[in-house]
Amino acid sequence: MLHKTIGRILKIGVLLSTWGLIATVLLQIFCRFTPLDTPSWTEEASRLFFIYAMSFGAGLAMKNEYYVHLDMFYSRFPIKMQRWLVQVIPVVVLVLFVVMAIYSVQFVLLGIPEKSPSMGFNMGVAFFSMLIMSTSISYYLWKKIQRNYKNSKS
Repeated sequence: MLHKTIGRILKIGVLLSTWGLIATVLLQIFCRFTPLDTPSWTEEASRLFFIYAMSFGAGLAMKNEYYVHLDMFYSRFPIKMQRWLVQVIPVVVLVLFVVMAIYSVQFVLLGIPEKSPSMGFNMGVAFFSMLIMSTSISYYLWKKIQRNYKNSKS
């Protein structure tokens, strides 16, 4: 149940962020070809929508294993080394993203008193994307480590 809910939240986040990005870019394009002035907030909004689309999508990419694999090097290693790498690499990456999650909380808290230049919201909102990315990647890495452990036992 939790697994499906997290996946749905990430998918909805990607969709809303992507549609927001498309809308703000289309507004910018429309205003450039008309006598209307382009609103100053559209550049910052499109950047924020892009950042959030990537943050929500990063966890989904980890879930579906869409990241790049260097099979050319991996396939040249002996089978024992390949099995070891399959076990160790996700653990190392998980540790790195857990550390990122911990420090991203501090970063969000530091950004709360700051205001964005053109939109005026607190920058903790923008920095929160790092927490979303690091926790969603960590969650799906943890699931992958559990699967790898079960598969190695059988």
